[in-house]
Amino acid sequence: MPIRNVAHRLTPDQIQKNMADIAPAMSVEDATAEASRCLFCFDAPCTRACPTHINVPEFIKRLATRNIVGAARTILDANILGASCARACPTEVLCEGACVYNLEKAPPIQIGRLQRYATDPIVMTGKQVLPLAPDNGKRVSVVGAGPGGLAASAELRRLGYKVTCYDAQDKPGGLNTFGIAPYKMTNEEALLEAEYIRKMGVEFVLKARVGTDVPLSQLEAQSDAIVLAVGLGGTSKLGLSGEELDGVCGATEFIEEVRRDPTRVVLGRRIIVVGAGNTSIDAATEAKRLGAETVTIVYRRSEKEKGCYDYEYNLAKKDGVVFHWLVNPVRVVGVAGAVSALECIRMRLGPPDASGRPAPEPIAGSEFALPCDMLIKSTGQEKRVGFFKAISGVDVKGGRVVVNEGYRTGNPKYFAVGDCVNGGKEVVNAAAEAKKAAAAIHRALFGPAAIPVPQPGPRLAKPAVHPPMPF
Repeated sequence: MPIRNVAHRLTPDQIQKNMADIAPAMSVEDATAEASRCLFCFDAPCTRACPTHINVPEFIKRLATRNIVGAARTILDANILGASCARACPTEVLCEGACVYNLEKAPPIQIGRLQRYATDPIVMTGKQVLPLAPDNGKRVSVVGAGPGGLAASAELRRLGYKVTCYDAQDKPGGLNTFGIAPYKMTNEEALLEAEYIRKMGVEFVLKARVGTDVPLSQLEAQSDAIVLAVGLGGTSKLGLSGEELDGVCGATEFIEEVRRDPTRVVLGRRIIVVGAGNTSIDAATEAKRLGAETVTIVYRRSEKEKGCYDYEYNLAKKDGVVFHWLVNPVRVVGVAGAVSALECIRMRLGPPDASGRPAPEPIAGSEFALPCDMLIKSTGQEKRVGFFKAISGVDVKGGRVVVNEGYRTGNPKYFAVGDCVNGGKEVVNAAAEAKKAAAAIHRALFGPAAIPVPQPGPRLAKPAVHPPMPF
């Protein structure tokens, strides 16, 4: 990804400062004080809002009495990826967004930071707090060591399975290791979480591409069940002329370079990011914090229809990222083989499209050019359809693997979880799916009574009006 007009290189110390943790670990005093604010609501809306249904009041109550191990056990029993979710989850729209303090216009409990406070002393040090069932004589192969694969591997190991997890990368973790902004989670933290799962007894086979290096027939012969957790592919193409020019790259590929070593990333001075999802925001914010002079996001829809969370949007604006709404790229312009500008056209909102949102329509004669020396594409990721077509009975619809309520595919030996099923959701969604898939595999191999069906959280009637706040 050579760039002709390279931005001024920040020093490693400057980059480290710019990429510092945006939600640092709490002190004992801060965590105890924050835990004491919890009202321990009887209907626990925070627990309901969490896709893995962590019993939030229970773990916070344990923290209030400084029972760290008990708090961590409560979290990890529901979500083995509790440490990474504490960092990567959009808590403002999940657990913290459901906190009853919001009804009183008061700050919600900092559940994410409390969850990190509880899990870090356990996960990051390798202290095992969850019981493991004895060996049940069955073996499961997991394809992909990203969040879905890690969670499935851990849950199956807890049930007594011998688990081997394969991944094409040189390190486990998938999105957690290669795709999350370093100011949210570091490489070390992601790898320590994967190491925690390895210490549970999961075997990792890395730099092994299933389907080529490891034949599917080999996995099928050695496994009682197989879990597909391969995620998504590289960044989708824009389909524009000039897309092959030097200085044009994908957002996921750019973020991976930053995660591997931010001090070695080649960066343009004037950068344009196409797209307004959470990945777009991460790429834009990272570019700004690495020293780019200007970073501009262009999006063909309006601000109201952006795909990113408000928290991410506000973070980018605070860092100086500029947004151009209702602007669609039409051509990548280059000079001497390198990108020099993005030709765009202004849009207006028309009648609703199939998604129910107003469809953007081009305004004739409104073309203009935005100069840039680096263009980051962030308009979705390619689906791994070809891989799935090689597996008999595994159906794909809209690029996603078709599964039943137990995440079983049309081939009874194969289950699937994570982004290859849900199209690209959060780490916590992958963890929730993995837990349900592990339970379904256990029932399939040992009978319907082998394990209780996972429940969607506490079944309590939600009152129409919450009781008054005690302040």
